[in-house]
Amino acid sequence: MDFLRDELGLQDLQNAVWQHMHLLPALAAYMALAALCMYWLFRRQRPVYLLNYSVYKPPDSWKATHKSFLDNSVGCGFTEESMAFQTKMVANGGLGQETYLPNGVNFVPADISMATARKEAEMVLFESVSEALRESNMHPRQVDIVIVNCSLFNPTPSLSAMVVNHFGMRPDIKSYNLSGMGCSAGIISIGLARELLQVYPNQNCLVLSTENITQNWYFGNERSMLIPNCLFRVGGAAMVLSNKSTDYWRAKYELQHVVRTHVGADDASYNCVIQQEDAAGKVGVFLSKELMNIAARSLKANITTLGPLVLPWTEQARFLANFFCRKVLGMKMKAYLPDFNQAFEHFCIHTGGRGVIDGMEKQLNLSRESMQPTRDALYRFGNVSSSSIWYVLANIETKQGVKRGDRVWQIAFGSGFKCNSAVWRAMRNVDTRHEAWLDLPKSE
Repeated sequence: MDFLRDELGLQDLQNAVWQHMHLLPALAAYMALAALCMYWLFRRQRPVYLLNYSVYKPPDSWKATHKSFLDNSVGCGFTEESMAFQTKMVANGGLGQETYLPNGVNFVPADISMATARKEAEMVLFESVSEALRESNMHPRQVDIVIVNCSLFNPTPSLSAMVVNHFGMRPDIKSYNLSGMGCSAGIISIGLARELLQVYPNQNCLVLSTENITQNWYFGNERSMLIPNCLFRVGGAAMVLSNKSTDYWRAKYELQHVVRTHVGADDASYNCVIQQEDAAGKVGVFLSKELMNIAARSLKANITTLGPLVLPWTEQARFLANFFCRKVLGMKMKAYLPDFNQAFEHFCIHTGGRGVIDGMEKQLNLSRESMQPTRDALYRFGNVSSSSIWYVLANIETKQGVKRGDRVWQIAFGSGFKCNSAVWRAMRNVDTRHEAWLDLPKSE
């Protein structure tokens, strides 16, 4: 009887399973869907948000008119030929009468000591950080990652340690100090921040971009090394980034892409911007006559990578059709330049100088209106190196405003030689009134 009961129980189980066999495909589908969801959750990139940023406006006592700059240069021991060259550069370089130079080089005699260089760095970095954190409603001890980039001034302890010490940040903070990477280091820092925010969940990241003028003033007479004296000025920017989902609602922008192009494997590109001694042993930054051509080639390589990521399919189709006709069919026709106005509403170009801006406008076929914020930034603040793209964005927010969904293209060149791009999408309407751009004159 026990054996019979066992047989009947087994038959009941088999019958029950058979009756529910039609549910197995649905169960398999649910399991596959769950597996795909888990795969997506583990593989997807975390969004990177820009909560807020600030650009530094130096004190009025640091203002350098064309006349004061040239008067101070007379006291630096330059020859008459060098003074004539600098006079021409200042008149035609695109800088206005209210750019800024630090006290170390703004007075006679110049003081380029480590102490004055540190003072410049402290004023720029500390005020920028304070404003960015205040606008982001964030305490310094809430910062998890600090990244500072400054190409030519690298004291010990580092600039990132200087920031950590001044603001009393946590002992477990992850800090990075980038040096020697030129004017495009600001985008490199954003790229590093993005990579770190993909690794560490629920983090806040503070990025600082600046260049130090004090200890990098050139006192020699080589023309190619005098150009930085005429173009580079004091500036800096601080950006607060986050990967927290709760920050979606208060973020200004979301980072879409970072595209970096490095052509330093070529000797001419590597040597076109290089810090060195001149024949008299004076240290400065040498700029090659081939710089503009090298910049154009690096730009072409950069936008070739960026284009497929941002251009609509119609522009990509036109480009491919043109390429096929020229390279495959051998037809003699002009290369098609994609219309990047179809991909972006705002352009933040590095303020390398009037020639750089004019060249970018022509090469990318941009309108005068699109380039005006960049020209304004050069005119008002000069070449502020890696932070220049943030001065341009601050100009756009203050004078034009950015609408929700607008796309912003930041692009900068740097020694090495590098061309780097960052693409942002506005999360909301942005019309911040930046102090640096209030009651200021427009460019000529």
